[in-house]
Amino acid sequence: MKETKSFENSLKKLETITRKLENEDISLDESMELFEEGVKLVKFLQEKLNEVERKVEILIKESEEKFKLVDFVEEKKDDIEES
Repeated sequence: MKETKSFENSLKKLETITRKLENEDISLDESMELFEEGVKLVKFLQEKLNEVERKVEILIKESEEKFKLVDFVEEKKDDIEES
């Protein structure tokens, strides 16, 4: 079964790559491979963040439309009795 790429897993993997690049003695080739993988992960993470940001903006816009403040106008007593 193929593991689904999630934001959280990708972020953890990027953190691991960053630690390896900062703290380990690794070859230039391995460093380049890790860097390339890191760049792909950053792109994926940025796309996910942009997607979530768009969804939040839509939800906020929809909620603002649903919950607009409207002036309260009290009905006259005569209007209520006619109903």
